[in-house]
Amino acid sequence: MAMGNQNALRHRAIATALAAELQRQADNGSSRIDVEALASAVDDALDPGAPIAEGKRPAELNSTNDD
Repeated sequence: MAMGNQNALRHRAIATALAAELQRQADNGSSRIDVEALASAVDDALDPGAPIAEGKRPAELNSTNDD
């Protein structure tokens, strides 16, 4: 059951990425589908990059790491 749910989530992520990218292209007035942009959207949906680091809080800074 867990594998089926995982496949369903993967399928939904792909469908959502494709729909969003096609809508973006339509909103920009594209007359042709940019297949490379679609592939990038799916790739990003399946393997999103690492979250942006929050950095250090002021209390965590000292003279050696306050860059």
